[in-house]
Amino acid sequence: MTATPSSPPHLSASHQPLAERLRPRALGEVIGQQHLLGEGLALRLAFESGQPHSCILWGPPGVGKTTIARLMANAFDAQFITISAVLGGVKDIREAVEKAELARTDLHPQRTIVFVDEVHRFNKSQQDAFLPHVESGLFTFIGATTENPSFEVNSALLSRAAVYVLQALDEEDLHQIVLKAQAIGAIASIEADAEQRLIAYADGDARRLLNTLETLAVAAEREKIAPITDAWLMKVLGERMRRYDKGGEQFYDTISALHKSVRGSDPDAALYWFVRMLDGGADPRYMARRFIRMASEDVGLADPRALRMALDAADVYERLGSPEGELALAECVVYLAIAPKSNAVYKAFNAAKALVKKEGTRPVPLHLRNAPTQLMKQLDYGKGYRYAHDEAEGFAAGETYLPDGMAEPGFYKPVNRGLEIKIAEKLEQLKKRNRAQG
Repeated sequence: MTATPSSPPHLSASHQPLAERLRPRALGEVIGQQHLLGEGLALRLAFESGQPHSCILWGPPGVGKTTIARLMANAFDAQFITISAVLGGVKDIREAVEKAELARTDLHPQRTIVFVDEVHRFNKSQQDAFLPHVESGLFTFIGATTENPSFEVNSALLSRAAVYVLQALDEEDLHQIVLKAQAIGAIASIEADAEQRLIAYADGDARRLLNTLETLAVAAEREKIAPITDAWLMKVLGERMRRYDKGGEQFYDTISALHKSVRGSDPDAALYWFVRMLDGGADPRYMARRFIRMASEDVGLADPRALRMALDAADVYERLGSPEGELALAECVVYLAIAPKSNAVYKAFNAAKALVKKEGTRPVPLHLRNAPTQLMKQLDYGKGYRYAHDEAEGFAAGETYLPDGMAEPGFYKPVNRGLEIKIAEKLEQLKKRNRAQG
């Protein structure tokens, strides 16, 4: 735990890590997050308000969560106390409370901001320990998390904090960081293709980019290399840099091969392409998102468990990280490959979107409208509606639910595989009952 953001006085700037040397000292120096920090936007207004407030900074690694918290402390001339939820506990919280009380009663009173890194790693009782002090205004609480705070932060604490969603840095943001490193002489000139590979490797993470630049700077100085070329970059960093360019053909060719292997029900091929992507440096979170898409698009209702499997695998990875969490993703991709396939819902959804776009808005039939007031009842809202639960077998045979005059569109056509075999049988039974009702 540290009380200030400054580096030890004996540590000269040249010996500081590059990430610290380039850390913004003013809000205008922050690269990225302009959806929050731009003029008139949420976080910028918070800085300009003159009154700090508790908040949660939610975003992927290396996007500026700690930097923004430190800048907030500077903006409000506040004592800045950091607690790592990985290493800290209730003892650290007590110490922060004591320091905040001392700062408030000092000869020159000072506000306190308590910054908790990776707050999602604190358990419920540890998170609860902040509540009375946040409510009393003893200190302002800022939590940083890579996890969805809706699931990982206590609702009581969450209700007392604004949530700001930070985004991964884009290529231009990362390019600006490279230029800043070059401007202070921290790295030699870099050829365009080598810089592009570095930016792809960073994958939106400024800290990863800066650490890699620092490694390169040491090696380039030792070998008297200038400028840094793509070939030399691969030679020096080797295994670390064997990665796909996120915008390049190889990346999309490989994910295409993986998706088509799953769709083609080949678990060995699917597993091979999955491991190829991991080996190439693809973000496992990206892979998890693709698996969720595959479960919806290619498996669908033929096996609804596939979507649950994909969501669970994504959650396991978030909890365990690499490499342990990758096994859950491997289990998921094999399951998706061997599951029965159906794109019936995918096709039905697209057909429904196309029809709505073509036809525009049709009025809701009167019998389907809600009638919460007497006037609406007088206008026949809800008149004649049949409550399905009161009908035989919970089905109001012959009832219509589409707009008046609209023919049955037949969007959803179950395939003859998996659970959709039974779904098709059920729908056919219901259609027969509708026809019998006339």
